[in-house]
Amino acid sequence: MKRYFYISDDLDDLEILEKELNSQGLGSPQIHVLSRNSAAVEQHHLNEVHDFMKKDVVHATLRAAMLGLGVAVLTVLLAYLSGLPEVVGWVPFAFLSVVMLGFCTWEGGMWGIQQPNSRFRQFQEALQQGRHVLVVDGDTGQDQLIKLITQGHRKLEFAGTGSAAPRWIVRSQQHWKEFVRWAP
Repeated sequence: MKRYFYISDDLDDLEILEKELNSQGLGSPQIHVLSRNSAAVEQHHLNEVHDFMKKDVVHATLRAAMLGLGVAVLTVLLAYLSGLPEVVGWVPFAFLSVVMLGFCTWEGGMWGIQQPNSRFRQFQEALQQGRHVLVVDGDTGQDQLIKLITQGHRKLEFAGTGSAAPRWIVRSQQHWKEFVRWAP
């Protein structure tokens, strides 16, 4: 899957565009709007980027977990080189390494919740100006369709491409939405 980014000032135009994309087979989980004006996005019945995804929690947590893994390995290595496990055993050092891994991971998540998502940093200036970012995740074979539909919207500015959410995530979101609509 490939992610397309577009910038617009007009939520009415984005609402029409989302309906056109939906009518051509792109599901709502494939189309999101990133904006600082959540109320207006909701008023136009657009699919907003989840608050959780606006922040860099996942990316920062994974990076910090990798750092924590290194710290945990370093803790065990230093314990081994010092010879202390022969006196007190390995349990305190194993426990300390698990605590260090957990602390680094937790701290990374806390840092990430304060930062904008690394995939959306390039749009911070446009968002501060009150503009809106349309994010479209195109499946294989939908690229030409997306380009054709978006060309008809003159107020839309192409802002680049990136890697999209994995197909299984998008499909599970679509199936969940169908289940919620079906279930009482």
